[in-house]
Amino acid sequence: MDSSESEIAHDFPPYFKVYKDGRVERYRAFPCVDAGIDPTTGVQSKDVMISPETGVKARIFLPNINSPGQKLPLLVHYHGGAFCLGSAFGVMSKHFLASLVSQANIIAISVDYRLAPEHPLPIAYDDSWAGLQWVAAHFNGLGPEPWLNDHADLGRVFLAGESAGANIAHYVAVQAGATKLASIKIHGLLIVHPFFGAKEPDEMYKYMCPGSSGSDDDPKLNPAADPNLKNMAGDRVLVCVAEKDGLRNRGVAYYETLAKSEWDGHVEFYETSGEDHCFHMFRPDSEKVGPLIEKMIHFINNA
Repeated sequence: MDSSESEIAHDFPPYFKVYKDGRVERYRAFPCVDAGIDPTTGVQSKDVMISPETGVKARIFLPNINSPGQKLPLLVHYHGGAFCLGSAFGVMSKHFLASLVSQANIIAISVDYRLAPEHPLPIAYDDSWAGLQWVAAHFNGLGPEPWLNDHADLGRVFLAGESAGANIAHYVAVQAGATKLASIKIHGLLIVHPFFGAKEPDEMYKYMCPGSSGSDDDPKLNPAADPNLKNMAGDRVLVCVAEKDGLRNRGVAYYETLAKSEWDGHVEFYETSGEDHCFHMFRPDSEKVGPLIEKMIHFINNA
């Protein structure tokens, strides 16, 4: 056996390791599930192609529709997983989004951006921005996806994500504002247990994103360093943190950055006591999930 096949070049537990021959091995896999009807909520889902060139797809979640012409708010979701794990087609994403879609009576689309390190950052950011542009192509009811043409109110769009997905949602909102994306109206962002950078370089992020310092001088990791922050799309932001989350203080810092920035919007803060990072995804039966979902629903329905 060639020694390069077994010799590790880079190791970032509990996420992935890279062998000298370039092979990537992840420490854990998150199971995926086919689209279809969720038996618990009755929510339908189906997969759509965002870009044939890149192969990026997305999953749309549609609640029970009471009338043919009914238009509902649209949630554009970006999953977590440290930019290198997870999927829009995962069991956790389906459970969470089916529940939120059913209770809030909204449509959701989760973008399955390509993962690092095989697809180095900023590819995940670019795919996610392309996903919102694809959504915006439905503004006149003539887009490629009938569910969005028929039932999505693109005047009531929300961006959402957890962990790395929250970081991406923020990035996409800034892009939408900086480029003056006018065909949709982003009402708000749900930033849940967000990942941002710190003064100390994040070595895994540096590896996944060549050219990044991995620290707080990178605007993707530190919104306060982004000159375009003041242009961010969205009138309102809900920042959610968990008391025992190692990233809690970064979520607090994000909230404080928005509150004192030149961005002309309103930011809210919600903390779940006694819980850890993304508990609502990993432990959906926790008694603390219900209040968190209710806070999200209230935020969306009171736009």
